[in-house]
Amino acid sequence: MARPRRASLLARLPIVHQLRQSVGLQRGMLVAGLVITGVFLLTAALAPLIAPYGFAQLRDENGLFGAQQPPSAGHLLGTTVGGYDVLSRVIWGTQTAFLVIVVAVILSIFIGVFLGLISGYIGGWIDRVLVVVADAVFAFPTLLLAIVAAIVISGGQSSLWGGVAAAAVSITVVFIPQYFRVIRAETVRVKSEAFVESARVIGARAPRIMFRHVLRNSTRTLPLIFTLNASEAILTLAALGFLGFGIQPTSAAEWGYDLNKAIADVTSGIWWTPVFPGLAIVLVVLGITLIGESLNDLADPRLRARRRLAATPADAVAESAPASRDAMGEVL
Repeated sequence: MARPRRASLLARLPIVHQLRQSVGLQRGMLVAGLVITGVFLLTAALAPLIAPYGFAQLRDENGLFGAQQPPSAGHLLGTTVGGYDVLSRVIWGTQTAFLVIVVAVILSIFIGVFLGLISGYIGGWIDRVLVVVADAVFAFPTLLLAIVAAIVISGGQSSLWGGVAAAAVSITVVFIPQYFRVIRAETVRVKSEAFVESARVIGARAPRIMFRHVLRNSTRTLPLIFTLNASEAILTLAALGFLGFGIQPTSAAEWGYDLNKAIADVTSGIWWTPVFPGLAIVLVVLGITLIGESLNDLADPRLRARRRLAATPADAVAESAPASRDAMGEVL
């Protein structure tokens, strides 16, 4: 009997695989989220090329820009109360936002996953201590904990890298318990599986079992948590900047800081200074959230839609069947 043909490497990539699975509203949400997020990622990467001015630039060859200037040919989105170009601040702000997301979420994943794996596999007093600490951190209000961490790390006044590090670590402290609890629960479940017992019987050492067998089968929900936490990281960074605990305007562009300085403009009829930074925050959070919600629907067997109508019945059955495992229980 012929072996079933394995999908190509490209088709098995995380987002590509989910995109092929999705249909209807799910596919629309996923595509919209990918497009919006992709536009912001491209903007962040090309910010030095497409931004008309620097994020802290106040003058050009014609002199000072002027404060609160309305949109014009020289300043397409106007200028802020501090005399900065709004369009340039919005474009450069994408770099700051995604830089904080990358640093914060990666730190959270590594620390949270490691602690959750240790806690769930070893158990005992280590598990009890880590669970108590994680629950205590998780019980604190997210924003308040981030503010306290930012003050402790940088005193609320930061350079670019100091501010990015302070914001990232502040957000990391908040996110670690989430990854810890998810990985710990999966580890407790997976370590009682037959393939883990088989590995112990043949003499595999504990570190190999933990990282080779248990960890690889406990991280199915990480892409979903990553997308949801990335959008929350954007909001936390904006809140820190809005409250005055973020990055200074001469060090980097940050949307929350620009919104804070635009509060007085709203009552004066100056609409362009708050609208565009706020719209950037809404759009990037919307894009990442759409990706996360689509992945959540596709990861849940109860919510997973059938494959597109062009698929054959055999393909549809294979799509909905659980992943097969090899002799050691690992997902093929």
